[in-house]
Amino acid sequence: MKWIVLLGLVAFSECIVKIPLRQVKTMRKTLSGKNMLKNFLKEHPYRLSQISFRGSNLTIHPLRNIMNLVYVGNITIGTPPQEFQVVFDTGSSDLWVPSFCTMPACSAPVWFRQLQSSTFQPTNKTFTITYGSGSMKGFLAYDTVRIGDLVSTDQPFGLSVVEYGLEGRNYDGVLGLNYPNISFSGAIPIFDNLKNQGAISEPVFAFYLSKNKQEGSVVMFGGVDHHYYKGELNWIPLIEAGEWRVHMDRISMKRTVIACSDGCEALVHTGTSHIEGPGRLVNNIHRLIRTRPFDSKHYVSCFATKYLPSITFIINGIKYPMTARAYIFKDSRGRCYSAFKENTVRTSRETWILGDAFLRRYFSVFDRGNDRIGLARAV
Repeated sequence: MKWIVLLGLVAFSECIVKIPLRQVKTMRKTLSGKNMLKNFLKEHPYRLSQISFRGSNLTIHPLRNIMNLVYVGNITIGTPPQEFQVVFDTGSSDLWVPSFCTMPACSAPVWFRQLQSSTFQPTNKTFTITYGSGSMKGFLAYDTVRIGDLVSTDQPFGLSVVEYGLEGRNYDGVLGLNYPNISFSGAIPIFDNLKNQGAISEPVFAFYLSKNKQEGSVVMFGGVDHHYYKGELNWIPLIEAGEWRVHMDRISMKRTVIACSDGCEALVHTGTSHIEGPGRLVNNIHRLIRTRPFDSKHYVSCFATKYLPSITFIINGIKYPMTARAYIFKDSRGRCYSAFKENTVRTSRETWILGDAFLRRYFSVFDRGNDRIGLARAV
């Protein structure tokens, strides 16, 4: 299923929150100060990573890595709080968790008990969200939502009552971190609510996704911790404000262009496990690395992994190589298969989705204030 999060800016007196992610196999001072920051960003857009945030109160929220397939973190909803494990997803904008549901696809082990929350406010609004491999239907409600120390009051969120194709998932719901304009419910996303309520100092969030171990992943809000990456952050402007979509120059192997030959678009999505692209080009990559299709995966000899070439994504003039160890997964039986997958959503332009396979290798910062994404080699 496609589940379509932080850049640190200078924080003056407000808080920066870091929230660790769990991977599942399941400023404002004065107007002059604000203008000074904007001028600094325009004149020195690539020097932010040199700024220390030790004087700021940065909150980090842990995430759990489930078999390198999905990363989940805990949130609570209601008064008293009820806990849920959700995917922090930069590909969508809505927050939802299960409500009472009797369908077989409603396989989440917990659901929100609205009668037990004194701050719960229901509405009559219903909505549907369609993902790559499933969908949910539910209704909109309001309640208090907490992400670690961050508190969003009167937060709109969805309660699913019908689910299709989401069986066997290792999480309860989804917390969308994309722009408000792509919300299916039309509700204000939690990140925007936190920003509007003054809970975070700067409109940025970032992800560090661990490799092959359950603990260590985090999502951070309101700033960035430079200990999670090496070197400088490279800033990539969004194609347009409203979605985490950037221009990609090309994809190459052994200095030969193998995809995105005329430039293309790339979505940076923490809710997607794989690297997805047009079927014809994905099949060509599989031919080059000599995979064998079986069921819905493309397998390769685990021994051959050490000899496979790197695949390089060139974005905004910067090379982001991925070794075979990064683009080859292992299933539950120890067999190796490709992280490349066909994107079944048809688009007018060649479009790739850079999911967790890419983001494990590159620390990612999502800067809503400047409509850009920052990438740096993860530690």
